Amino acid sequence: MVKAILKFRSRRNRRIGSRKRTRRIPKGVIHVQAGFNNTIVTVTDVRGRVVSSSSAGNCGFRGTRKGTPFAAETAAVNAIRTVVMQRAEVLIKGAGLGRDAALRAIRKSGIRVTLVRDVTPLPHNGCRPPKKRRV
Repeated sequence: MVKAILKFRSRRNRRIGSRKRTRRIPKGVIHVQAGFNNTIVTVTDVRGRVVSSSSAGNCGFRGTRKGTPFAAETAAVNAIRTVVMQRAEVLIKGAGLGRDAALRAIRKSGIRVTLVRDVTPLPHNGCRPPKKRRV
């Protein structure tokens, strides 16, 4: 009786292979979520279906380096690399350091940016504060 030889591949290699296919969309929306600890870049079509995404942590940055502008730029380039599109709207959310760097990388990639909108959620009155401390 012959046993089948199992091929062990790392999870990372298998995932990169599935992302290499280029998707062609004429117009898309690029969502940049820039926090203080990480930057997430997601490319969707106009209906909101995710085409490609990347983050600073996904690009190999760990710890405090995930929040840097260079990590955000790398994440943006990584997300755009698998997509071929002519025009894009950019929606930026968050107050992190990667906001401007990600936008700069998107502009440099050759995609014509038609709209840049800040969609950071702002509280109108916020949550109720905790009760006053009694000592």
